[in-house]
Amino acid sequence: MIRAMSQGDSNPATDPKAAATAESVVAGRHVVFSHGKESGPWGRKISSLAEVARSEGYEAHSVDYRGLEDPRQRVARLVEFCKELTGDLVLVGSSLGGYVAVASASLLHARGVFLMAPALYMPGLPELRQRVLDCPATVVHGWRDDVVPFEHSVRFAQTYRAALHLLESDHNLHNQIRVIQYLFEYFLIALDLPALAFE
Repeated sequence: MIRAMSQGDSNPATDPKAAATAESVVAGRHVVFSHGKESGPWGRKISSLAEVARSEGYEAHSVDYRGLEDPRQRVARLVEFCKELTGDLVLVGSSLGGYVAVASASLLHARGVFLMAPALYMPGLPELRQRVLDCPATVVHGWRDDVVPFEHSVRFAQTYRAALHLLESDHNLHNQIRVIQYLFEYFLIALDLPALAFE
């Protein structure tokens, strides 16, 4: 099985805080994280957002892509991992993991996609098919990103009418983790709100 456990994961049987968190998780609600090319499954951003996911009633998973350089293989690994999950699925991706999440979203019937400095429209990556996304999306990107230009996220957000947050940060976004936690919490809450009807 591909699932990796967080360093912060605790045993609900011995940790009262973990037990309370476990009780709040709703069956059939999953957040699946996809890390970037050079990072691992439980880096700072993913670990921080996993706490938010659990507090909102989701089970948090993070796929380990280390050793897989080919983006197509990463997409295949995510799709294979999610086959075991039933119910609501939210995909979260950082950098190359953002590309993987977008490429997989419609295949997995994702309920929503949350992206951090996603590696979209980058040279060397397979071109995304047209109308690749069919669910709500939020994108967070740093103004000073020197790996993936923020303009790529602007283009994506404009194409798919995604919410876009440009923050005073670089590619890793580490100085904005608290803000990203708030944005992710709002994103998950908004998924449960009824859609507004406009005449």
